[in-house]
Amino acid sequence: MLNIKQLDFNYHNIKALEDIGLNLNRGEVLSLVGPNGSGKTTLLKCINRIVKPKKGSIFIDGKDTSKMNSIELAKQIGYVPQATPSKFPMTVFDAVLMGRRPYISWRPTRNDLDIVAQILNVMNLKDMALRDFDQLSGGEKQKVLLARAFAQDPEILLLDEPTNNLDLRHQIEIMELISLMVKEKNISAIMAMHDLNLASRFSDRMVMLKSGRIFSIGNPHEVITSENIRSVYGIEVQINKDNNYPYMLPVKVADERK
Repeated sequence: MLNIKQLDFNYHNIKALEDIGLNLNRGEVLSLVGPNGSGKTTLLKCINRIVKPKKGSIFIDGKDTSKMNSIELAKQIGYVPQATPSKFPMTVFDAVLMGRRPYISWRPTRNDLDIVAQILNVMNLKDMALRDFDQLSGGEKQKVLLARAFAQDPEILLLDEPTNNLDLRHQIEIMELISLMVKEKNISAIMAMHDLNLASRFSDRMVMLKSGRIFSIGNPHEVITSENIRSVYGIEVQINKDNNYPYMLPVKVADERK
């Protein structure tokens, strides 16, 4: 459903992405992994048209996103940034209701309100529906922003570090929710992730970036290898394959002289 062809992006004269090409299917969770500065967040911003690529094309269901208006794009893509807003003076319910804006012509309908209520219930946010967003913890804010993206009812979710600021239990809870929503609604998700083990466990496919280029792409077993980790991250790791997904255990910084 998503097709990216020969995408390049520069920050001034610095090349941030080069010759990116990938496809995303319905019902698929794809993780972007790589070191800081490898281009994960920039690629999400290009897909969501926050920044304009230097060259290349992005298609959703065969439609060129550069020719969509902002409302059409908002119905296709839900985006959760890494940083939560410092000031967001509204209740949790109203913050999630903002996800329905592409569908509201004048005022919210009963259907819009029901969708928000259902999502708050599924994400265990019902009890804080009337709390001020600004009074929430960082982890709670992250969950509300994810709920807002779900309320948008998009075809594609773009998630920049979706487990940012969450403790271990809530990390697993959020990743399970993302996986469940993608499969049940037959939509797709692209997640920029630093935690390789979480990405490996919850992804159908992974894209490993290095210096703005795709270094490796495939299922977690194909991407999470000791050779790839050494080449991209510069560390030696042990890979445990006893589970249905590869689990990485860092050992030491790689000797670059080898």
